[in-house]
Amino acid sequence: MKLPDSLWLSLTLAVSCSGLCAAQSAPAGQAQQPPAPQAMQRELSVIAGKSLVIDSPVNVERVAVADGAVAEALVVTPREVLVNGLRPGQTSFILWQQGGNRLLFDLTVRSNTTRLENIRRELQREFPDQDVNISVEGDTVYVRGTVGDLTMAERAVIIASTLGKPINLLNVKVPPVDPQFLLKVKFADVDRAASTELGVNLFSTGALNTIGGITTGQYPSLRFPSVGGGAVPNLTFTDVLNVFLFRPDLDLLATIKALQSKRLLQILAEPNVLTINGKPGSFLAGGEFPYPTLQGGGAGVGQVTIQFREFGVRISFTPKMTPRGTIRLSVAPEVSALDYANSLTFQGFVIPGLSTRRVTTEIELESGQSFCIGGLLDNRFTETVNKVPGLADIPLIGKLFQSRSMTQNNSELLILVSPEVVRPIPEGQPRPDIQMPKPFLPGTRTDVPRTPGMDVTGPVPVKVPTEALPYERIVESVKELPPAQSQPQSPAELVPVRIVPVQPQAGQPAPAAAPAPATARPPGGG
Repeated sequence: MKLPDSLWLSLTLAVSCSGLCAAQSAPAGQAQQPPAPQAMQRELSVIAGKSLVIDSPVNVERVAVADGAVAEALVVTPREVLVNGLRPGQTSFILWQQGGNRLLFDLTVRSNTTRLENIRRELQREFPDQDVNISVEGDTVYVRGTVGDLTMAERAVIIASTLGKPINLLNVKVPPVDPQFLLKVKFADVDRAASTELGVNLFSTGALNTIGGITTGQYPSLRFPSVGGGAVPNLTFTDVLNVFLFRPDLDLLATIKALQSKRLLQILAEPNVLTINGKPGSFLAGGEFPYPTLQGGGAGVGQVTIQFREFGVRISFTPKMTPRGTIRLSVAPEVSALDYANSLTFQGFVIPGLSTRRVTTEIELESGQSFCIGGLLDNRFTETVNKVPGLADIPLIGKLFQSRSMTQNNSELLILVSPEVVRPIPEGQPRPDIQMPKPFLPGTRTDVPRTPGMDVTGPVPVKVPTEALPYERIVESVKELPPAQSQPQSPAELVPVRIVPVQPQAGQPAPAAAPAPATARPPGGG
C-alpha cells in the first residue's frame, strides 16, 4: 500500500524528531554528541499550479528553494510549510528544524496534465485531418507533425504557446504552384480638331502718293521695306496660304485669310504583362530623356547633375488571389510623350515637358472579366475676333475690317484592363509570334542560338520531390525575390555636369537653342 506524500513526509519528520528527542534525554553523565546532519535527499513532487502542505513534529526555523521560478515555500505556522508549484521543472528544497536537524528534498514540479490534454483536444478539433502532436519538457513545448500549409503551422504554434515557449518542429506539405496572371491593358485615345480662320488685310501701294495698309493684326500681313526716290516698294509675303488680290489702277491690294483645317490623332496601345500571385509586374515601352537638376541647394550653390526621366507606355500592377476566387488588382497604367510646346530653356538648352495620361486605382474582378478604369471626354471651343474700331461697325463693309478664328477640339480616352489566370505553354505547342510584313535577308539562320535541350544532353537528374519539408524551408521558398533592375537608380551615381551657356562670337547671332550636352550615363544605362 502506497502512502500519500504528505503522510509519508509527516512520518519521516516524526522519526527524525524522535531520534533527536532520544539524544536529548540521555543520562547527564554521558556526553551528548551533536546530531549528525541529514545528508540523505528525499523526493518530493507537486503539480504546477497546485500546493502541498508539509507538517513538521518540531518547529521549523527556515526553508529555502533553489529555483524560485519553479516553486516557492512559505512557512504558514511554526510546524507547517506550504509548497506551491509554479511551473514544470526540478529544484532543491531544504528545511531546517529547531535543534539543528536539516532535511533535503529533490522537488519536482510536474506539468498539469489536465491542461495539456485540453490543448491536445483543441489541436485535434482545429486540425482533424492533420498530424499534430505536442510534448512538454519543463517550460518548453515541442510541436511536431505535418500540416498542409503555413497558415496551419502558425495557428498550431499559437495554440501550443499557451503551455510555454513553443519550438516549431512541424513539417509543411510542399505547396502547389502559385497562380500566374496576365494583365491586358488597352489605351485608346482619339483627338479631333477643326478650325476656321477668316480675315482681310487692305493695303495701298501708292494712291495719293501714300503707302499704307489696314490690318487687324491677327494674321500675318505684307511687309513694305524702306525705299526712296519714288521707287516701287518690294512686297514680302509671310504666309503662302494668303489669297492675294491686286488692282493696279487703284493702287489697292488685299490679302484674304480663308482657311479650314481638320486634324485627327489616334493612339492605340495594348501592353500585356505577366506576373505571379502577389508579386509586382511592370512594363515600359518608350525611353528616357535627360534634364538638369541642381544638387546641394539653390542660389547658385551646388552642382548641376543630369538625371533621366522615363516616358512612353508604362504599366505597373500587383495582383492577389482572394479567398473568394477573385483577383484583387492594384494597377497604374500610364501613357506619356515629350511635349516641346510646354518646354523650357535653361542656359540655352531646351528641356521638353511631358504630356501624360495616368490612372492609379485598385479593383477586384474575376479571371477574364474587364473593367474600364479610366475614361475622358473633353470638348473645347475657342473663338477669337479682332476688329478695327469704328470701321468694323460700318454696315456691310464693316466685315472687311474684322478677322475671326474658331477652333474646336474633341478628345476621347479609354483605359481598359482585363486580368486572366494563365498557365505556361505546354511543350510542343505553338507559341505566339510576330507576323513580319517582309522576309528577312535570305541565307540567314531562322533559329535562335541556345543551349541544347534534353534531346541532346539527356534528361536532367532531379532529386525525387518530398511530400513535406520543414517549416523554415517552406518560409524561405516563398520569400519575395528582390526586384531586378537594369541600371542603378541611386542618386549618388548621378553624373555631375557643368553646364556652360554658348557665347556668340563677335559679329555672329546667338543660336536660339542648343541640343542637350553629351554626358556619360550611369553604369548599365542605355
